[in-house]
Amino acid sequence: MADKDAIIVRLRRVEGQIKGIQKMVEEDKFCGDILVQISASRSALNNVGGIILENYMKNCILEAPEGEEDLNKLIEIMLKYTK
Repeated sequence: MADKDAIIVRLRRVEGQIKGIQKMVEEDKFCGDILVQISASRSALNNVGGIILENYMKNCILEAPEGEEDLNKLIEIMLKYTK
C-alpha cells in the first residue's frame, strides 16, 4: 500500500479522537459536544476508508486479469463499506 504510513497516522489520530470521546463520557461532558466529536471521528474514519478503497481500486483491480470477477468483488466491498 503506497500510502501505508499516512494511513497509520490517520488511524492513530482517529484512535486519539475515540479515546477523547471516552474521556468526555467518563467526565459527563455535554452530550452535544460528544456527538460533535463522534461525527468528526466518523468523518476521519470514512476518509481513511476512502483512501484504502482508492488504493484497492488502483492497485488491485486494475492490475488483476480476472475482469468481471474483480469488478464483482469491488462492488461487494463498496456495498459493505457504505453501510
